[in-house]
Amino acid sequence: MQTVVKCPTCSKDVVWGEISPYRPFCCKRCQLIDLGEWADEEKRIPSSGELSESDDWSEQDDR
Repeated sequence: MQTVVKCPTCSKDVVWGEISPYRPFCCKRCQLIDLGEWADEEKRIPSSGELSESDDWSEQDDR
């Protein structure tokens, strides 16, 4: 039995296997749409809002 998932971008059925190289996306276009949403910060992973020591930087660190 094959596992079928919904494409996160367009909701088409996608077979989870070698037959679907862009899984969980149905095609390269849907994969790139999702990537663009992350790049534009339309999607993000929620955080506690506190910076850890490794996240604490200043503009001088980028020079």
